[in-house]
Parts: sequence; structure tokens; C-alpha cells
Amino acid sequence: MPRVVSSAAASNSSLHREPEFSPRFVETRSRSQPFWRRPSDRLLPRIVSSPTTETRADLSGLETQVKKLVEDLNSDSIDTQREATGQLRLLAKHNMDNRIVISNCGAITLLVNLLRSTDLKIQENAVTALLNLSINDNNKTAIANAEAIEPLIYVLETGSHEAKENSAATLFSLSVIEENKVRIGRSGAIGPLVDLLGNGTPRGKKDAATALFNLSIFHENKARIVAAGAVKHLVELMDPAAGMVDKAVAVLANLATIPEGRNAIGQQGGIPVLVEVVELGSARGKENAAAALLQLCTNSNRFCNNVLQEGAVPPLVALSQNGTPRAKEKVHIFFWGVLGLKAKIS
Repeated sequence: MPRVVSSAAASNSSLHREPEFSPRFVETRSRSQPFWRRPSDRLLPRIVSSPTTETRADLSGLETQVKKLVEDLNSDSIDTQREATGQLRLLAKHNMDNRIVISNCGAITLLVNLLRSTDLKIQENAVTALLNLSINDNNKTAIANAEAIEPLIYVLETGSHEAKENSAATLFSLSVIEENKVRIGRSGAIGPLVDLLGNGTPRGKKDAATALFNLSIFHENKARIVAAGAVKHLVELMDPAAGMVDKAVAVLANLATIPEGRNAIGQQGGIPVLVEVVELGSARGKENAAAALLQLCTNSNRFCNNVLQEGAVPPLVALSQNGTPRAKEKVHIFFWGVLGLKAKIS
């Protein structure tokens, strides 16, 4: 039996800490790398040289090139717009200086406008260019201030598979800024993100889960995510075959902090899969599954009994001995809460 935590204060502090989450963007990129890298992109040449060797003449030439492309965004020709958005997409992909120059030349507002283009390739190029531009923190603010959120939602609803994926990824990127979590949640993005979570491509599901995780950090958004039906999809995505266990359980751990989330997890069969993750998941997955089970057990006698009936005690004991420091903390509080609850029942 693990060591029991005897302080209620320790319990309260742990209950309200959000689970940690490592989305694909943060895991794989440096400050100068794009958010995404597809196999075909690795074969493309770099557009400009690295910042360490770039001369002022190079930047001057870049500015001239970008200004011409920005002019072409206003063209009446679909072909010209398609070529210009494609070139800006590639330039924004490779280099932080490129992203700054593109923003300074006024491309962001025009790219946002093209998110509603009836040409799917233009729309796809525009949203991907904005995703790459958003790697720069100043551009995150500029994109949000250009009223991009509603057009990004439009892409989520109407775009190609890749456009939908990159729209979700852009919303995640913008939501790194706290005030944007509020703006995105209140703009109606959660419903389309949940739809992508349930019905998108494998990449789209992962991008949607990443965005929903970040949005769920803001308390007001949690009820919206639950009401949109996310819990059903998240429980389904905890099948190891989906390759999304860690992402799904991280979102569930956040949603378990509100009554609606706990009820949905119980109703959608989430308790058995959470116990399974505690037993068989990754270190991060075990940590977040333990956090979700702690929320379920400390707020409901019925859910606590369900957790115990699913055989949670042995894997939790093992986690208390071999888990991460945060996982051990959750398990200790879990047993303190369960033991206290059972004493009252008996």
C-alpha cells in the first residue's frame, strides 16, 4: 500500500493542476522549424539561406519577392492567386526571417481573406501559410487581430482534408496566447473541432485533439467541449490501434475536472479504458489517467465503486512505486480519498 497523504491542502492543489501535454508541434520543432513536416516537404529545397549567412542584400531581395507575391494575392486571376499563396506557403515554412518579412509586407490580412476562397487549393495554401507564419509569436497576435478565427472555422467546415488539419493546427498555435483561448472558444470553433476529432483523417484527429487540449485549459471551454460530444470520441481514440492514447487521455483529464465531464466519462465507458491506461500506458498516459480517476473518485461514490470494480488498485499501487513524481502524487491522494470514502461508507 503506498504512502498516504494526510493533508487536504495537498489534495486540493493537485486536483486543479492541468495535465501536461506534448502536442506534435512542440515535440518535434525548434524555434526556426515549421509546425509540420510531411514526407513530400522534406524533398523540397530551402527557399533562402540560413539566418547566420543571410546578408542584407538577401533580405532586400526577399522583400522585393514578397511584395510582388502580396500584390498577386489581390489578383483577379485564380491561377495567379494559387501561385502566390503557394509561394508564400513555402517561404513561411523555412525561416523565421521569412515569416517576419511576409508579415511586415501585409500578407496576413490578405491570406485571411483567402481562407474563404472557393478554390480549394488557394484555401489550402492560405491556411498552411498562416500556420507556418504563426510559429512567430508576434504573428500569432497579428493573425488573431486580423479576425482569422471565424475564417479558420470556415476552413474546418469546408476545406480539403489537409486544409482542415492545418486549420486545426493553426487554432492550436493561436491558442498558445491565453486571450485567444477565450476568443476561439466563444467563436464557435469547438463544434467543428470535435467533428474533426470524430470524423477526420488520422492526422486531422490528432490536430483536433491537440487544439481541444489547449482550449480545455481555459475553464469556460471545458463545458463546451463536453456539450459538443467530445468525450465519446476521446474514449474511442484510447484504443491503442488509433495511436492517440496519450492525446485523448490528456484531454479527458482536463474534462474530468468538471461535473459534466465526469458524467460523460462514466456514461461513455471511459472508466475501464482509463484503468487500462494506468496499467499499460506510457508514463505520461498513466499520469493523466490517474489524474482523471482521482477526479472521478473524489467527486462520486458511484464512480469510485466503478473504478474499484474495474481492478484499478493493483496498477495504481504499481504506479505509486514506479510512476513519475506527479503520477505518484496523484496515486497517493487517490488512496487517501478512497480510504477516507470507504471509512465513511462502512
